[in-house]
Amino acid sequence: MKPRKKIPTFNDEDAEREFWANADSTEYIDWSKAQRIVLPNFRPTLRTISLRLPESMIAELKLLANQRDVPYQSLLKVFLAERINEERSGKNSQRASTSRRRAG
Repeated sequence: MKPRKKIPTFNDEDAEREFWANADSTEYIDWSKAQRIVLPNFRPTLRTISLRLPESMIAELKLLANQRDVPYQSLLKVFLAERINEERSGKNSQRASTSRRRAG
């Protein structure tokens, strides 16, 4: 087994990102000794956006959220995540093509 190279020091995250994008990490790290870890408090980076919705839609969303005892913004995130997953898995592609045929 050949010796591992020393990981260089970096001036900033961009330099480190560039380095690891082009380097073979096995020359620097012995992955056979790696252990899986759980990051229970890890949260994805959030970004605030402005979204204009009809007042009636917000009222309905708040009503549904109240029935589930969750904040309406949280319920909206759940709805969006579910729909994104549906779109990615192709579940709606058949339904959408059927709707287009009926409309046309």
